[in-house]
Amino acid sequence: MSLSNSSNALESPEAGEDGDLSDLLGELRVLLLSAQLLTGFLITVPFGFGFGKIVAWEKWLFVATFAMAVASLVLFSAPAVQHRLLRPLGDRPAFKRLASLQTLAGSVCLSVALVLASGLVLTEALGQFVGAIAASVLALLIAAFWWCLPLASRARKRL
Repeated sequence: MSLSNSSNALESPEAGEDGDLSDLLGELRVLLLSAQLLTGFLITVPFGFGFGKIVAWEKWLFVATFAMAVASLVLFSAPAVQHRLLRPLGDRPAFKRLASLQTLAGSVCLSVALVLASGLVLTEALGQFVGAIAASVLALLIAAFWWCLPLASRARKRL
């Protein structure tokens, strides 16, 4: 397809909507894989040799981490299931809004799960102080690059 044809296709509202939906699905592929890997790792943890030896607050931290990871999986996979059940889509813009909200909610859950998981792992490996510092640094990185930077760019209309 030539460049002129692709730019004409993007000018039609229907083509733009399909492009937005394709972008969203591509983003979900990346996020879903991350959530799957984290959840898969977490599923094995209670069956490991040392899990019974961790203290109660670490077990609750693990439960919260696991719950957030599973919630992110559910939220990231929901648009695919819904798309399949609603085909053909009667209201594409409404579906995209719902899928976007679910993706953002899943991203919040994944953000929390990543921070908690890193804190839990590094607490076990290097102690509570190092675990807390590492989790705090990761929380700041996620907040900055996943949330603040895009929202600030959007507010300035740079991206």
